[in-house]
Amino acid sequence: MATLRLHPLRLKLSNWVIIALSAAILPLCFASVTLSQSSDNDNPNPLELTAPDPLLPSLSPDEPLNPSERSRLKQALDELNAQAQAEFKAGNQSKAFDIWYREIRLRRVLGDPVAEVQTLGRVGGVAWNENNKQSVQLITARLEEIQQENEAEDSINLPLLKALGKAYEQIRVPGQALTVYEQILADARNQEDMAGVEATLKTMGELHMAWFDYPKAAETYEELLAQAQNQAQNQRDVPLEPLRDRINEEVAYLQELAYIYDQDQQPDQALPKKQQLVDIYLNQGNDTQIPALKIAIASDYNALNQPEKASQTYQEAYSLAWSLQQFAHASEALQPLAELYLTSKQPEFALQVYEVLLQVEQQSYNYYGLMNTYDKIGQTYLDMNNYPQALAAFQKGLDLAESLQHREAYFVNKIQLVNRENL
Repeated sequence: MATLRLHPLRLKLSNWVIIALSAAILPLCFASVTLSQSSDNDNPNPLELTAPDPLLPSLSPDEPLNPSERSRLKQALDELNAQAQAEFKAGNQSKAFDIWYREIRLRRVLGDPVAEVQTLGRVGGVAWNENNKQSVQLITARLEEIQQENEAEDSINLPLLKALGKAYEQIRVPGQALTVYEQILADARNQEDMAGVEATLKTMGELHMAWFDYPKAAETYEELLAQAQNQAQNQRDVPLEPLRDRINEEVAYLQELAYIYDQDQQPDQALPKKQQLVDIYLNQGNDTQIPALKIAIASDYNALNQPEKASQTYQEAYSLAWSLQQFAHASEALQPLAELYLTSKQPEFALQVYEVLLQVEQQSYNYYGLMNTYDKIGQTYLDMNNYPQALAAFQKGLDLAESLQHREAYFVNKIQLVNRENL
C-alpha cells in the first residue's frame, strides 16, 4: 500500500472560499389567474357548457342522469379523449384541445369533481408542455373554482384534494399544489395517519426540490428523517425485514438532506448528515460507500476552515479507498489533500502527497492523471525555486503529453520557463 507519513497541520488555513456553481433555470411557471366572464358571445369560455351537446339526453338541466345514461356518457368521454390524443399526435393541436375542452365540459355534467379535476390535470399537463398559455390559464381558473367550492364545504373531500394537488403539479403551479398538500397533511395528522403523513411529506419534499426551494425542502426532509429514526428505534425488537426497510428510508432521507445542504451551501448542516451515513454504513459493514462520503466530509471541514480535521479525513478516505482498490476515490482524496498543504505553505508535505498520488495513478493506469500530477509537482518545485526538480517533473509530464498527444505545448512552455528562471 502507498502509505502517507504526514505531520499534522499546524498552520491555520485562511481565505477559504466556497464557490458554488449552480445554474438552476426554473421551468416556465404560469401564474394563477382568474378569468373574467366575457360578455362577448363570440369568445365564450370553452370550459363552460353554453349550448346543448349531442351526447346529452334532452333533459331538464336540473334533472340528473340515470345510471344507464351516466355509463354511456362515461364511455363517450373516454372515446373523446382517444380522439383528441389521435388529433394531437397527428399535429392538429387546435382540434385536439377543442375535443378535450368538450370532454371537460361534459365531465362536469356527471357531477364527479374528482374525475373532472383529473381530466383538467391531464389536459393541463399537455398544454403546459406545449407552452399553451391560454389553455393553462383556463384550466388553472377552473381548478381554483373547484378548490374554492370544496373549501366552502363543511367536511374534507380527501380524494378531491389529492386530485387537486396532482393537477396543480401537472400545470406547474407549485404554490397552489403545496396549499392543497398542507390541507391533506393537516388531515392526516388529525387522523393520526402516520403513513399518510409520510406520503404527503414525501410529495411536498419532492415538490420543494423540483422548484429549488432548499430551505423548505430541508424542513420537510428533516421531519421525514426524524419520523424514520423514531420508527426504526421503536422497531429494534421486530423482525429484521421491517427494520431494514426503516433504516433504508433513514439512509435515503440522510442522502437527500446532505444533497440539499450542499446545494444550499450549508456545510455545517451537511457534514453531520454525511457522518450519520458513515456510521450506518459502518454498522452494516458496507465500507464501499464510505470513501466518497469521507471525501465530502473533508470538503465540508475545508469550507468550515478546519484544516486539521480536513487533512485527517482526506487521509482516512485515501487509506480506505486504497484498501478497497477504489483508485479513483483514492486520487480524489489525495488531490485536495495536497492542495491543503500548499495553501498552508507546507509544500514539502504536498510533495509527499503527490508522490503517493503518482503511485495511485500508475496502479490505475491513469496516464492523464500521471501527466497532471507531474505538472503539479513541477509547479510546486518551481515555486520553491528548485529548478532541477521542476525541470525533471515537467520533462516527465512532457513525455506523457507527447504519448497522449495532449498539452505538449504547455509542457514545452513550462520547460522553457524553468530554463529562463535558472539562468
